[in-house]
Amino acid sequence: MIVREKFQYDLHTLRQKLLEIGHLTETALREALEALQTKNADQALAMIERDSDIDVLEEEINDFAILLIAKQQPVAIDLRRIIVAIKIATDIERIADFAVNIAKASIRIGDQPFLINVEKLVRMHHIALEMVSLGLKSYYEEDVALARQLAEMDDEVDHLYGQMMKELLQMTQTSKEALSQMTQLSLVARYIERIADHATNLAEHVFYLVKGRHYTLND
Repeated sequence: MIVREKFQYDLHTLRQKLLEIGHLTETALREALEALQTKNADQALAMIERDSDIDVLEEEINDFAILLIAKQQPVAIDLRRIIVAIKIATDIERIADFAVNIAKASIRIGDQPFLINVEKLVRMHHIALEMVSLGLKSYYEEDVALARQLAEMDDEVDHLYGQMMKELLQMTQTSKEALSQMTQLSLVARYIERIADHATNLAEHVFYLVKGRHYTLND
């Protein structure tokens, strides 16, 4: 019984580490967008520097999970909990990398006024951030009903992405001077679209955890 209690404690610790990396990544996403909107290069640089904390935590999660498998030799749902933790940590770290890319794009744009309405871009970002939060919540609660919502949210991000790319393309065709900024904004749109894809992966991992089967939600 003591061994089992220790294992459950370790699983709880693993889950807490995942929530920590998730919180750091959500913060990075918020700061990246804020730096872009306010053209605050100092904020963008500070956010980029803190990305190493997320990288280190991902390594800690992976090492801890592998050690648990080696020591406890778990089966069934307990094994899935550990495998899913590794997968989720990987997706969260990739999301943080895209947040860094957004911050770098904001630095490249500099203090130049936006030459196009970025409302759709901001909307995409808000949805993607909500997806990350919801994905982590569904993982923590092992709730497939919550996870299922992410597929529809991903579709909305994809739709906005398509609209945004059309507007950016039209702008570059009418103003060659806007090419540099439009290129950076198109990259930001792509980064956000990929964030939403990785958030959908979180939902797929929750389905696997709870149901023991792989599901594809973001075709």
